[in-house]
Amino acid sequence: MNIHRNARLTPLRREEMARDVVEGHLSQANAAAKYGVTVKIVARWVERFRAEGSAGMADCQ
Repeated sequence: MNIHRNARLTPLRREEMARDVVEGHLSQANAAAKYGVTVKIVARWVERFRAEGSAGMADCQ
């Protein structure tokens, strides 16, 4: 699997983060702090997770 060289999170960690938000365990702001990314990035991955599920967590080619 090729992971984007600037990616802060692996697809598995992205899914974990998105699930935390979707399931109500963390707010987007708390997830951003916990995973070391911005709220904008959290929102992007949560939206993609809701639309595509686990398959959407991979880097786009």
